[in-house]
Amino acid sequence: MNKPIRWVSVFSAFLFFALLLNVTYSSVFRQASLNQDSRNLRVRDAEFSQNRGDILVGNTAVAHTVSTDGQYKYLRTYPQGAQYAPITGYYSYYFGRSALEQSQNAQLTGTSDSQVLQRITGTLSGKKPQGGSVQTTINAKAQRAAWRGLAGKKGGVVALDYTTGAVLAMATYPSYNPNLLASHNLKSTQSSWKSLLADSSRPMSNRASKEIYPPGSTFKLVTAAAALQTGEYSADTQVSTPSSITLPQTSNQLGNEIDCGNGTVSLTEALENSCNTAFAKIGMSLGQDKVREQAKKFGFDSTFDSDVPIVASRFPSTMNQAQVALSSIGQYDVAASPLQMAMVSAGIANNGKLMTPYLTQSVRASNLQTVWRHHNSKLSQPMSRANADQLQKMMVSVVENGTGSPAQIDGVTVGGKTGTAQTTKDASPYAWFVGYSENPHVAVAVFIESSDTERSEIAGGSLAGPIAKSVIEAVR
Repeated sequence: MNKPIRWVSVFSAFLFFALLLNVTYSSVFRQASLNQDSRNLRVRDAEFSQNRGDILVGNTAVAHTVSTDGQYKYLRTYPQGAQYAPITGYYSYYFGRSALEQSQNAQLTGTSDSQVLQRITGTLSGKKPQGGSVQTTINAKAQRAAWRGLAGKKGGVVALDYTTGAVLAMATYPSYNPNLLASHNLKSTQSSWKSLLADSSRPMSNRASKEIYPPGSTFKLVTAAAALQTGEYSADTQVSTPSSITLPQTSNQLGNEIDCGNGTVSLTEALENSCNTAFAKIGMSLGQDKVREQAKKFGFDSTFDSDVPIVASRFPSTMNQAQVALSSIGQYDVAASPLQMAMVSAGIANNGKLMTPYLTQSVRASNLQTVWRHHNSKLSQPMSRANADQLQKMMVSVVENGTGSPAQIDGVTVGGKTGTAQTTKDASPYAWFVGYSENPHVAVAVFIESSDTERSEIAGGSLAGPIAKSVIEAVR
């Protein structure tokens, strides 16, 4: 054998060995991830010929599979499509999966480790495999109240059981119909996908938990928590509330939206009236590191392991004093999702203990046997119990005596904080309300990006407060 042929032989043998090594590695270590990859057409063809499990709210299926006579034996349907779209997500041949359809795919297809016995039993009995059903934590009445409250507006709502972290409602508006993407008419799904992406109202955006916005004065809860945690402040501490202050190293003036007395008031009264100057001065006094540390304890700047679709909220990394002042009242570059602000309220309401939010309560195999159940977990301890108790009372005072009065409910103790975040000169401000109720144990955040309300009438209390009230009332 001459030298060139020998080199070709050696090189071919090397390529064959590399291919064998890669196939072996993929078979042993990548099998699960490849099977779960929504771009895997072979797996997708097999899934579309399989009876996928339900996604349940109570006893009602909000995602359900029906048998068909077409190319694929089963069709995924969403009986209450748009209302539950941010929770169920979509299941589409060309566009893969999202939300619970993605995060619980193994359970819904019956390929999870928890359903291995059912697969073995099915194989031995000759039955075709069926997926398990996913029982969500969603409260149908709360979800309906959030959905109806957002009608005609752009925004998002999240409600949590703050003692467990269970998501009771997660609505976003406008929304989309997942049935358009699940159709077996693959050309129509492509057309629908293009139309949804081209829609200027962005109906596929999950404004409840996957997008972040300036939280405005609702962030004063974080600043107040940071102040209380130092031990140098209490609910009764007198704080300065000048009518305006000059931001350090600038000529810009920061004023209050309402008359805060231009003197000194208690920290509770400063929160009641949402005094910008008071919380800007408190933030500068604490320093950016303490405010940032407190924000992180509530979940800013990170994500967590959960089946809830999430994106990290943001607190700026490096700031001058003027920027610290603005960040302390939820402006400058602070940005949070409604889920994040519901978590802030939840941590305060649950005596300083923040539970990990979750959407799946349990999973039942096709034989109705429960094969998986959620176990509550603590995410962090943002505050001491004593300081959380003080901040709870301050939030109750906001609703009973301050800007949060539209969220009052007869016979229920409700605490809250309003927010109106400026965006641009030409755009309407964002309206927020975050709060909680003692019984039922609900923490809620309502965010309104835009509505038909006159710009001068936009306020977190009047626009978002009534929606929070209706969600809490729905859970009673």
